[in-house]
Amino acid sequence: MYIIEHDENTDTNQVILENYSGSSQAILLLNEGARVQRLKLDNISLIEDLSPLKYADTYASSVLFPFANRIKDGSYSFNGKQYQLDINHESENNAIHGFIYNKEFEIVNRNTSEYEASVTLEYEENQWTKGFPYTYKVQLIYTLRESGLDLKVVVKNTDSTAFPFTIGWHPYFTSKDLYNSTVQIECDKKVILGDRLITTGTEVYPRNENIQIKNNLLDDCFILNSNKIEFFTPEYDMQIISSSPNTYLQLYTPPKTNRIAIEPTTGISDSFNNKIGLEVLGPDKSYTINWNILLKSKH
Repeated sequence: MYIIEHDENTDTNQVILENYSGSSQAILLLNEGARVQRLKLDNISLIEDLSPLKYADTYASSVLFPFANRIKDGSYSFNGKQYQLDINHESENNAIHGFIYNKEFEIVNRNTSEYEASVTLEYEENQWTKGFPYTYKVQLIYTLRESGLDLKVVVKNTDSTAFPFTIGWHPYFTSKDLYNSTVQIECDKKVILGDRLITTGTEVYPRNENIQIKNNLLDDCFILNSNKIEFFTPEYDMQIISSSPNTYLQLYTPPKTNRIAIEPTTGISDSFNNKIGLEVLGPDKSYTINWNILLKSKH
C-alpha cells in the first residue's frame, strides 16, 4: 500500500509519497517549484539533497519552463516583437531555466492504491512576467511505484495570444562510484557551446558511444535519436524515457562528489533565438510531456 503525507509546517512545504515499507519514497518541495528533493526506488537512493550547494545555483530536479537552459543576454524576438527577460545568471549575462523553479505549487489531487501513489500539483501564473507577457497554468503529476517515478507535465496557455516555449527537467542522480559510471544514448550529433554556454552550432558525435564519466567536468548537450537515456552505475542501472519525439540531453557534473545532472529537454541553449526545439502554444491550448524514471536492476 502507498501513502501520501503533506507537511505544510516545513519551510519548503513537503509532500512525501512512499510505500508502507519505506523501500520507495519521493519527497517533493512545493515551495521550490514542486521539485524532487529525494528519490528512493526499491531501497536504492537515486536522488539526494545537494546540500551544501544552494538550490538557487543548482536548480536541482526543477522543471524548466518556459525555456530550458539559457537565453543569450535575456533577449529574443517573437512574432516581430523584441523582448527582454530578466538576467538571473549575472556572471554570464543570460536568462536561465525559466520562471517556475521557485514558484509555490498547490495540491489539487491525490490518489493512493496498493501499487502506487499519485499527486497532482499546480501553479497558475495570472500576471505577465517581464519579457514574457503571457499567462499560463502548469500541472505536475508525480506517480511513484516500487521501481519507478513518472512525471507528467501539462502546460495550458490561459492567455489570449500564442507564446513560444521549450521545457526540461533538471534532476541530479547519485552514484557511489561516479568515476566508473556511464551514460548511454542513441546520438550522432552534439551541440557546440561557445562563450557563456550559448549554442554556436552542431558537430558529429561518435554514434551511440557510451559516455564514461570518470573525472570529466561535463556541461555538454547532445541531440538524441531516441527518447531513452540510460545510466549505469556499479550499484544500479536506470533509464529515463521521454514521451517527446524531439529530445535533447544536457549532462552536467556539479562541484559535488558523485552527482550528475541528467537533463532531458525539448530544446537547447538559446532556443528562443536559434529556434532549435522551439514550440508555440496557442491560446487555450495545452501541451503534455511525460518523463519516466525506471530502476532497471540492482547490483
